[in-house]
Amino acid sequence: VDRRRRPRAALFAHRSLALKSTIFKADLAVADIDRGYYADHALTLARHPSETDERMMVRLLAFALHADERLEFGRGLSTDDEPDLWRRDLTGAVEQWIDVGLPDERDVRKACGRADEVHVYAYGGRACALWWAKAGPALARQDRLAVHEVPQEASRALAKLAARTMKLQYTVQDGHV
Repeated sequence: VDRRRRPRAALFAHRSLALKSTIFKADLAVADIDRGYYADHALTLARHPSETDERMMVRLLAFALHADERLEFGRGLSTDDEPDLWRRDLTGAVEQWIDVGLPDERDVRKACGRADEVHVYAYGGRACALWWAKAGPALARQDRLAVHEVPQEASRALAKLAARTMKLQYTVQDGHV
C-alpha cells in the first residue's frame, strides 16, 4: 500500500488507538521510625492503562517502606528490564530492585544478579499462595531476595484511597505500617 495515497485522517487514526497512562500526584509523608527516616515526597505516578488502582497503591506502599531520596519509579509495566521501583548509587549500580505483583521467577533471579537487594511485594490473596508454591522453591535459594505478602484486605483498602491527587501519611514502626 502506498502511504502517500492514504487519506490524511487514516494516517492519524491508528496513532490514537494507543491508550495513555493516567497521571496521579501523591504528597507522601513518611515517618519510618524503624530506619530513622522522616521525609516528605511529592510523587508523580503514571498508571499504565492495564494497571489497577490496587497495584498502583501497592507500588506507593513499597515506595513508603523503602523511601529514600534516590528511590525512583521504573518505566512501568511496558518495560521488562526495569523494576517497579529502584534505587541506584551514584555510579548507576542497582542497590535496590523492588517489584510489585507476582513476577516471573526467572526475572526475579535475574534481578538478584543485578541488585544488592531485591524485594517483591506480592498481593492478590490466593494467587500469592499459588505463585509461591510454583516459584518459591527456586526463589528460596536467593540470599538477596525478600518476598513480602500484602494481605488482600490491605491492598483492597489501599485501592479505595486512590485519587488523582492524594495526600498520604505512612508511619512505619516495628515492621508495621
